[in-house]
Amino acid sequence: MDYNAVFGDVLAWIGQANHAATMHGMDSDEFWKWAADSAGNLCRKYDDNRLVIKQMTMMVEWLEEVFESRKKAV
Repeated sequence: MDYNAVFGDVLAWIGQANHAATMHGMDSDEFWKWAADSAGNLCRKYDDNRLVIKQMTMMVEWLEEVFESRKKAV
């Protein structure tokens, strides 16, 4: 597996997540649908490799933590 490609895609996904959050808001169904669909697509791109699944699971959990921390701050 090309780890540079994987982590380059993850880095790009983070930028896309920031854009999606700006466009839709983290409290929207559209944002969370995008997050789930795009994370799944990235996993499938790498044939559901266990490392990619774990990485994308962590990324979605990170988004959830950011969302929860922002809700508490308001």
